[in-house]
Amino acid sequence: MESITKLFKSNIRQYGMIIALVVIMLLFEVLTNGLLLKPINITNLILQNSYILVLAIGMVLVIITGHIDLSVGSIAAFVGAVAAIMMVDWQLPAWLAVIASLLVGALIGAWQGFWIAYVRIPAFIVTLAGMLLFRGLTMIVLEGQSISPFPGGFQKISSGFLPDVQFSGLGLVSIIVGILLTLWYIFNELRERRSQRKYGFQVVSQGLFLLKLIVVAVVTNLFTFVLASYAGIPNILVLLFVLIVVYSFVMNRTVMGRHVYALGGNEKAAGLSGVKTKKVTFWVFVNMGTLAAVSGLIFAARLNAATPRAGTNFELDAIAACFIGGASASGGIGTVFGAIIGGLVMGVLNNGMSLIGLGIDWQQGIKGLVLLLAVAFDIYNKNKRAA
Repeated sequence: MESITKLFKSNIRQYGMIIALVVIMLLFEVLTNGLLLKPINITNLILQNSYILVLAIGMVLVIITGHIDLSVGSIAAFVGAVAAIMMVDWQLPAWLAVIASLLVGALIGAWQGFWIAYVRIPAFIVTLAGMLLFRGLTMIVLEGQSISPFPGGFQKISSGFLPDVQFSGLGLVSIIVGILLTLWYIFNELRERRSQRKYGFQVVSQGLFLLKLIVVAVVTNLFTFVLASYAGIPNILVLLFVLIVVYSFVMNRTVMGRHVYALGGNEKAAGLSGVKTKKVTFWVFVNMGTLAAVSGLIFAARLNAATPRAGTNFELDAIAACFIGGASASGGIGTVFGAIIGGLVMGVLNNGMSLIGLGIDWQQGIKGLVLLLAVAFDIYNKNKRAA
Protein backbone atom coordinates (compact mmCIF):
# COMPACT_ATOMS: atom_id res chain seq x y z
CA MET A 1 0.00 0.00 0.00
CA GLU A 2 2.89 2.35 0.82
CA SER A 3 4.43 1.85 -2.62
CA ILE A 4 1.05 2.51 -4.29
CA THR A 5 0.67 5.76 -2.32
CA LYS A 6 4.20 6.85 -3.22
CA LEU A 7 3.65 6.04 -6.91
CA PHE A 8 0.37 7.97 -6.95
CA LYS A 9 1.87 11.03 -5.24
CA SER A 10 4.79 11.18 -7.69
CA ASN A 11 2.37 11.08 -10.65
CA ILE A 12 -0.61 12.81 -9.06
CA ARG A 13 -1.58 14.97 -12.05
CA GLN A 14 -1.43 12.16 -14.59
CA TYR A 15 -3.16 9.51 -12.46
CA GLY A 16 -5.58 12.09 -11.04
CA MET A 17 -6.84 13.00 -14.52
CA ILE A 18 -7.16 9.33 -15.52
CA ILE A 19 -9.24 8.69 -12.41
CA ALA A 20 -11.28 11.84 -13.13
CA LEU A 21 -11.92 10.62 -16.69
CA VAL A 22 -13.12 7.23 -15.43
CA VAL A 23 -15.39 8.87 -12.81
CA ILE A 24 -16.88 11.27 -15.38
CA MET A 25 -17.54 8.42 -17.81
CA LEU A 26 -19.23 6.30 -15.13
CA LEU A 27 -21.30 9.29 -13.97
CA PHE A 28 -22.61 10.05 -17.47
CA GLU A 29 -23.12 6.34 -18.16
CA VAL A 30 -25.57 6.33 -15.24
CA LEU A 31 -27.16 9.70 -16.11
CA THR A 32 -27.68 8.71 -19.77
CA ASN A 33 -29.06 5.26 -18.89
CA GLY A 34 -26.19 3.46 -20.59
CA LEU A 35 -26.01 5.56 -23.77
CA LEU A 36 -22.52 6.98 -23.22
CA LEU A 37 -20.60 3.69 -23.51
CA LYS A 38 -22.61 2.20 -26.36
CA PRO A 39 -20.34 1.23 -29.29
CA ILE A 40 -21.88 3.79 -31.65
CA ASN A 41 -21.38 6.62 -29.13
CA ILE A 42 -17.77 5.61 -28.36
CA THR A 43 -17.05 5.74 -32.09
CA ASN A 44 -18.75 9.14 -32.33
CA LEU A 45 -16.65 10.39 -29.40
CA ILE A 46 -13.49 9.52 -31.34
CA LEU A 47 -14.72 11.13 -34.55
CA GLN A 48 -16.05 14.26 -32.82
CA ASN A 49 -12.90 14.98 -30.81
CA SER A 50 -10.16 13.84 -33.20
CA TYR A 51 -9.31 17.32 -34.50
CA ILE A 52 -9.09 18.73 -30.95
CA LEU A 53 -6.81 15.87 -29.86
CA VAL A 54 -4.51 16.55 -32.82
CA LEU A 55 -4.33 20.21 -31.83
CA ALA A 56 -3.70 19.26 -28.19
CA ILE A 57 -0.62 17.24 -29.20
CA GLY A 58 0.93 20.29 -30.84
CA MET A 59 -0.34 22.72 -28.21
CA VAL A 60 1.25 20.83 -25.33
CA LEU A 61 4.69 21.35 -26.93
CA VAL A 62 3.96 25.07 -27.24
CA ILE A 63 2.85 25.28 -23.60
CA ILE A 64 5.85 23.28 -22.38
CA THR A 65 8.13 25.90 -23.98
CA GLY A 66 6.27 28.56 -21.98
CA HIS A 67 4.27 30.00 -24.90
CA ILE A 68 0.67 29.88 -26.09
CA ASP A 69 -0.98 29.74 -29.53
CA LEU A 70 -4.36 31.41 -29.99
CA SER A 71 -4.37 31.11 -33.78
CA VAL A 72 -4.77 27.35 -34.29
CA GLY A 73 -8.54 27.46 -34.84
CA SER A 74 -8.21 30.14 -37.50
CA ILE A 75 -5.31 28.29 -39.15
CA ALA A 76 -7.40 25.11 -39.24
CA ALA A 77 -10.26 27.02 -40.88
CA PHE A 78 -7.94 28.69 -43.41
CA VAL A 79 -6.23 25.42 -44.37
CA GLY A 80 -9.64 23.75 -44.75
CA ALA A 81 -10.68 26.59 -47.07
CA VAL A 82 -7.48 26.31 -49.13
CA ALA A 83 -7.96 22.52 -49.39
CA ALA A 84 -11.54 23.05 -50.60
CA ILE A 85 -10.41 25.50 -53.28
CA MET A 86 -7.81 23.01 -54.52
CA MET A 87 -10.00 19.89 -54.42
CA VAL A 88 -13.45 21.24 -55.30
CA ASP A 89 -12.77 24.29 -57.48
CA TRP A 90 -9.45 23.33 -59.08
CA GLN A 91 -10.16 19.57 -59.13
CA LEU A 92 -6.65 18.68 -57.90
CA PRO A 93 -6.04 15.12 -56.66
CA ALA A 94 -6.80 14.76 -52.95
CA TRP A 95 -3.28 13.57 -52.06
CA LEU A 96 -1.69 16.58 -53.76
CA ALA A 97 -4.09 19.00 -52.07
CA VAL A 98 -3.39 17.42 -48.67
CA ILE A 99 0.39 17.78 -49.11
CA ALA A 100 0.00 21.39 -50.26
CA SER A 101 -2.30 22.12 -47.29
CA LEU A 102 0.23 20.73 -44.83
CA LEU A 103 2.92 22.91 -46.41
CA VAL A 104 0.64 25.94 -46.01
CA GLY A 105 0.23 25.09 -42.31
CA ALA A 106 3.99 24.70 -41.87
CA LEU A 107 4.65 28.05 -43.59
CA ILE A 108 2.11 29.77 -41.33
CA GLY A 109 3.83 28.20 -38.31
CA ALA A 110 7.21 29.40 -39.63
CA TRP A 111 5.80 32.90 -40.11
CA GLN A 112 4.59 33.08 -36.50
CA GLY A 113 7.65 31.27 -35.16
CA PHE A 114 9.92 33.87 -36.77
CA TRP A 115 8.23 36.78 -34.99
CA ILE A 116 8.18 34.92 -31.67
CA ALA A 117 11.66 33.34 -31.71
CA TYR A 118 13.78 35.91 -33.51
CA VAL A 119 11.97 39.25 -33.21
CA ARG A 120 11.00 38.36 -29.61
CA ILE A 121 7.39 39.50 -29.83
CA PRO A 122 5.34 37.66 -27.16
CA ALA A 123 3.55 34.59 -28.51
CA PHE A 124 0.24 35.84 -27.11
CA ILE A 125 0.40 38.95 -29.33
CA VAL A 126 1.70 37.18 -32.45
CA THR A 127 -0.87 34.39 -32.33
CA LEU A 128 -3.70 36.77 -31.40
CA ALA A 129 -2.80 38.70 -34.55
CA GLY A 130 -2.66 35.38 -36.42
CA MET A 131 -6.11 34.43 -35.12
CA LEU A 132 -7.57 37.63 -36.59
CA LEU A 133 -5.50 37.53 -39.78
CA PHE A 134 -6.25 33.96 -40.80
CA ARG A 135 -9.90 34.20 -39.82
CA GLY A 136 -10.16 37.17 -42.15
CA LEU A 137 -8.27 35.34 -44.91
CA THR A 138 -10.63 32.38 -44.54
CA MET A 139 -13.63 34.61 -45.20
CA ILE A 140 -11.85 36.22 -48.15
CA VAL A 141 -10.89 32.87 -49.71
CA LEU A 142 -14.40 31.45 -49.26
CA GLU A 143 -16.12 34.75 -50.11
CA GLY A 144 -18.37 34.22 -47.10
CA GLN A 145 -19.80 30.95 -48.45
CA SER A 146 -19.26 27.25 -47.83
CA ILE A 147 -17.56 25.06 -50.42
CA SER A 148 -18.58 21.41 -50.79
CA PRO A 149 -18.62 18.48 -51.33
CA PHE A 150 -15.15 17.00 -51.00
CA PRO A 151 -14.09 13.87 -52.94
CA GLY A 152 -15.18 10.60 -51.34
CA GLY A 153 -11.60 9.45 -50.75
CA PHE A 154 -10.81 12.60 -48.78
CA GLN A 155 -13.96 12.24 -46.66
CA LYS A 156 -12.78 8.82 -45.51
CA ILE A 157 -10.05 10.50 -43.45
CA SER A 158 -12.75 11.30 -40.89
CA SER A 159 -15.59 8.96 -41.75
CA GLY A 160 -13.85 5.81 -42.99
CA PHE A 161 -12.94 2.63 -41.12
CA LEU A 162 -10.25 0.01 -41.54
CA PRO A 163 -11.36 -2.98 -43.65
CA ASP A 164 -12.71 -5.65 -41.31
CA VAL A 165 -14.03 -9.20 -41.40
CA GLN A 166 -17.32 -9.77 -39.58
CA PHE A 167 -17.88 -12.87 -37.46
CA SER A 168 -20.93 -13.18 -35.18
CA GLY A 169 -21.42 -9.42 -35.32
CA LEU A 170 -17.82 -8.61 -34.37
CA GLY A 171 -14.98 -7.22 -36.46
CA LEU A 172 -12.15 -9.76 -36.27
CA VAL A 173 -9.50 -7.29 -37.42
CA SER A 174 -10.35 -4.95 -34.53
CA ILE A 175 -10.07 -7.82 -32.03
CA ILE A 176 -6.71 -8.89 -33.48
CA VAL A 177 -5.43 -5.32 -33.38
CA GLY A 178 -6.31 -5.15 -29.68
CA ILE A 179 -4.38 -8.35 -28.97
CA LEU A 180 -1.35 -7.18 -30.97
CA LEU A 181 -1.33 -3.79 -29.20
CA THR A 182 -1.44 -5.58 -25.84
CA LEU A 183 1.52 -7.79 -26.75
CA TRP A 184 3.45 -4.78 -28.08
CA TYR A 185 2.79 -2.84 -24.86
CA ILE A 186 3.84 -5.73 -22.61
CA PHE A 187 7.03 -6.27 -24.63
CA ASN A 188 7.97 -2.58 -24.38
CA GLU A 189 7.24 -2.43 -20.66
CA LEU A 190 9.32 -5.53 -19.95
CA ARG A 191 12.19 -4.14 -22.03
CA GLU A 192 11.99 -0.79 -20.23
CA ARG A 193 11.97 -2.49 -16.83
CA ARG A 194 15.04 -4.57 -17.72
CA SER A 195 16.82 -1.46 -18.95
CA GLN A 196 16.06 0.44 -15.74
CA ARG A 197 17.33 -2.43 -13.60
CA LYS A 198 20.46 -2.74 -15.72
CA TYR A 199 21.42 0.88 -15.04
CA GLY A 200 20.45 0.78 -11.37
CA PHE A 201 17.24 2.83 -11.52
CA GLN A 202 14.51 2.22 -8.99
CA VAL A 203 11.53 0.27 -10.36
CA VAL A 204 8.07 -0.41 -8.96
CA SER A 205 7.43 -3.70 -7.22
CA GLN A 206 6.65 -6.76 -9.32
CA GLY A 207 3.09 -6.87 -8.03
CA LEU A 208 2.35 -3.28 -9.06
CA PHE A 209 4.06 -3.85 -12.39
CA LEU A 210 1.87 -6.88 -13.12
CA LEU A 211 -1.25 -4.98 -12.00
CA LYS A 212 -0.40 -2.17 -14.42
CA LEU A 213 0.06 -4.64 -17.30
CA ILE A 214 -3.25 -6.36 -16.52
CA VAL A 215 -5.21 -3.09 -16.27
CA VAL A 216 -3.81 -1.73 -19.56
CA ALA A 217 -4.37 -5.08 -21.31
CA VAL A 218 -8.01 -5.28 -20.12
CA VAL A 219 -8.78 -1.66 -21.05
CA THR A 220 -7.14 -1.99 -24.49
CA ASN A 221 -9.02 -5.15 -25.39
CA LEU A 222 -12.32 -3.89 -24.03
CA PHE A 223 -11.91 -0.77 -26.13
CA THR A 224 -11.19 -2.67 -29.34
CA PHE A 225 -14.04 -5.08 -28.52
CA VAL A 226 -16.45 -2.13 -28.27
CA LEU A 227 -15.19 -0.78 -31.61
CA ALA A 228 -15.51 -4.26 -33.14
CA SER A 229 -19.16 -4.33 -32.02
CA TYR A 230 -20.02 -1.36 -34.23
CA ALA A 231 -18.03 -0.58 -37.40
CA GLY A 232 -14.45 -1.37 -36.42
CA ILE A 233 -11.45 0.92 -36.07
CA PRO A 234 -11.90 4.44 -37.54
CA ASN A 235 -9.16 5.65 -39.89
CA ILE A 236 -8.74 8.75 -37.77
CA LEU A 237 -7.97 6.61 -34.70
CA VAL A 238 -5.03 5.07 -36.56
CA LEU A 239 -3.71 8.56 -37.36
CA LEU A 240 -4.14 9.64 -33.73
CA PHE A 241 -2.34 6.53 -32.48
CA VAL A 242 0.61 7.17 -34.80
CA LEU A 243 0.82 10.82 -33.71
CA ILE A 244 0.69 9.91 -30.01
CA VAL A 245 3.42 7.27 -30.35
CA VAL A 246 5.68 9.47 -32.48
CA TYR A 247 5.36 12.60 -30.36
CA SER A 248 5.67 10.68 -27.08
CA PHE A 249 8.88 9.13 -28.41
CA VAL A 250 10.22 12.51 -29.53
CA MET A 251 9.46 14.18 -26.20
CA ASN A 252 10.74 11.34 -23.99
CA ARG A 253 13.58 9.76 -25.96
CA THR A 254 15.20 12.39 -28.19
CA VAL A 255 17.49 15.38 -27.76
CA MET A 256 14.87 17.64 -29.34
CA GLY A 257 12.35 16.64 -26.69
CA ARG A 258 14.83 17.30 -23.88
CA HIS A 259 15.54 20.72 -25.37
CA VAL A 260 11.84 21.58 -25.44
CA TYR A 261 11.52 20.75 -21.73
CA ALA A 262 14.75 22.60 -20.91
CA LEU A 263 13.55 25.70 -22.75
CA GLY A 264 10.29 25.76 -20.85
CA GLY A 265 11.97 25.09 -17.51
CA ASN A 266 14.45 27.95 -17.72
CA GLU A 267 15.24 29.63 -21.04
CA LYS A 268 18.42 31.36 -19.87
CA ALA A 269 19.82 28.22 -18.25
CA ALA A 270 18.94 26.21 -21.36
CA GLY A 271 20.78 28.73 -23.55
CA LEU A 272 23.86 28.59 -21.34
CA SER A 273 23.73 24.77 -21.54
CA GLY A 274 24.01 24.86 -25.32
CA VAL A 275 20.33 24.66 -26.28
CA LYS A 276 19.60 26.79 -29.35
CA THR A 277 16.52 28.33 -27.78
CA LYS A 278 15.45 30.44 -30.76
CA LYS A 279 15.69 27.48 -33.12
CA VAL A 280 13.70 25.23 -30.77
CA THR A 281 10.97 27.86 -30.38
CA PHE A 282 10.80 28.37 -34.14
CA TRP A 283 10.39 24.66 -34.91
CA VAL A 284 7.81 24.18 -32.15
CA PHE A 285 5.60 26.74 -33.91
CA VAL A 286 6.28 25.21 -37.34
CA ASN A 287 5.11 21.91 -35.86
CA MET A 288 2.03 23.60 -34.36
CA GLY A 289 1.13 25.10 -37.72
CA THR A 290 1.45 21.71 -39.40
CA LEU A 291 -0.76 19.98 -36.82
CA ALA A 292 -3.28 22.82 -37.07
CA ALA A 293 -3.39 22.06 -40.81
CA VAL A 294 -3.96 18.36 -40.06
CA SER A 295 -6.78 19.34 -37.69
CA GLY A 296 -8.32 21.60 -40.33
CA LEU A 297 -8.25 18.82 -42.92
CA ILE A 298 -9.83 16.35 -40.47
CA PHE A 299 -12.61 18.79 -39.60
CA ALA A 300 -13.28 19.66 -43.24
CA ALA A 301 -13.44 15.97 -44.15
CA ARG A 302 -15.86 15.27 -41.29
CA LEU A 303 -18.08 18.23 -42.17
CA ASN A 304 -17.67 17.52 -45.91
CA ALA A 305 -17.42 21.29 -46.41
CA ALA A 306 -15.17 24.26 -45.79
CA THR A 307 -17.06 27.00 -43.94
CA PRO A 308 -16.10 30.52 -42.76
CA ARG A 309 -16.98 29.58 -39.15
CA ALA A 310 -14.91 26.40 -39.03
CA GLY A 311 -12.38 26.17 -36.20
CA THR A 312 -14.26 28.46 -33.83
CA ASN A 313 -13.03 27.94 -30.24
CA PHE A 314 -10.71 25.10 -31.30
CA GLU A 315 -7.81 26.92 -29.64
CA LEU A 316 -9.66 27.16 -26.34
CA ASP A 317 -10.51 23.46 -26.30
CA ALA A 318 -6.91 22.51 -27.18
CA ILE A 319 -5.44 24.77 -24.50
CA ALA A 320 -7.94 23.50 -21.93
CA ALA A 321 -7.07 19.88 -22.82
CA CYS A 322 -3.38 20.55 -22.15
CA PHE A 323 -3.92 22.24 -18.80
CA ILE A 324 -6.46 19.68 -17.63
CA GLY A 325 -3.98 16.97 -18.69
CA GLY A 326 -1.24 18.29 -16.44
CA ALA A 327 0.66 20.93 -18.42
CA SER A 328 1.92 23.82 -16.31
CA ALA A 329 0.98 27.40 -17.14
CA SER A 330 4.56 28.45 -16.37
CA GLY A 331 6.09 25.97 -18.85
CA GLY A 332 8.50 23.06 -18.53
CA ILE A 333 5.87 20.49 -17.50
CA GLY A 334 3.45 18.45 -19.58
CA THR A 335 3.11 15.23 -21.58
CA VAL A 336 1.50 14.21 -24.85
CA PHE A 337 -0.41 11.44 -23.06
CA GLY A 338 -1.66 13.94 -20.48
CA ALA A 339 -2.93 16.27 -23.22
CA ILE A 340 -4.83 13.36 -24.78
CA ILE A 341 -6.40 12.50 -21.41
CA GLY A 342 -7.35 16.15 -20.94
CA GLY A 343 -8.88 16.23 -24.41
CA LEU A 344 -10.89 13.10 -23.64
CA VAL A 345 -12.13 14.65 -20.39
CA MET A 346 -13.39 17.66 -22.35
CA GLY A 347 -14.85 15.42 -25.06
CA VAL A 348 -16.72 13.19 -22.60
CA LEU A 349 -18.04 16.26 -20.79
CA ASN A 350 -19.33 17.73 -24.07
CA ASN A 351 -20.86 14.46 -25.20
CA GLY A 352 -22.35 13.52 -21.84
CA MET A 353 -23.90 16.94 -21.25
CA SER A 354 -25.39 16.91 -24.75
CA LEU A 355 -26.87 13.44 -24.17
CA ILE A 356 -28.62 14.51 -20.97
CA GLY A 357 -29.94 17.66 -22.66
CA LEU A 358 -27.91 20.40 -20.97
CA GLY A 359 -27.92 23.67 -22.92
CA ILE A 360 -24.80 25.18 -24.46
CA ASP A 361 -24.78 27.89 -21.74
CA TRP A 362 -24.45 25.30 -18.97
CA GLN A 363 -21.89 23.34 -20.98
CA GLN A 364 -19.63 26.36 -21.41
CA GLY A 365 -19.87 27.25 -17.73
CA ILE A 366 -19.07 23.73 -16.53
CA LYS A 367 -16.09 23.40 -18.91
CA GLY A 368 -14.75 26.74 -17.67
CA LEU A 369 -15.07 25.60 -14.07
CA VAL A 370 -13.26 22.32 -14.82
CA LEU A 371 -10.38 24.25 -16.45
CA LEU A 372 -10.11 26.62 -13.49
CA LEU A 373 -10.05 23.74 -11.00
CA ALA A 374 -7.38 21.90 -13.02
CA VAL A 375 -5.04 24.92 -13.03
CA ALA A 376 -5.75 25.61 -9.35
CA PHE A 377 -4.85 21.97 -8.59
CA ASP A 378 -1.57 22.42 -10.47
CA ILE A 379 -0.67 25.56 -8.49
CA TYR A 380 -1.63 23.89 -5.21
CA ASN A 381 0.68 20.95 -5.89
CA LYS A 382 3.51 23.25 -6.96
CA ASN A 383 3.22 25.33 -3.78
CA LYS A 384 3.02 22.15 -1.68
CA ARG A 385 6.26 20.83 -3.22
CA ALA A 386 7.99 24.18 -2.74
CA ALA A 387 7.00 24.20 0.93
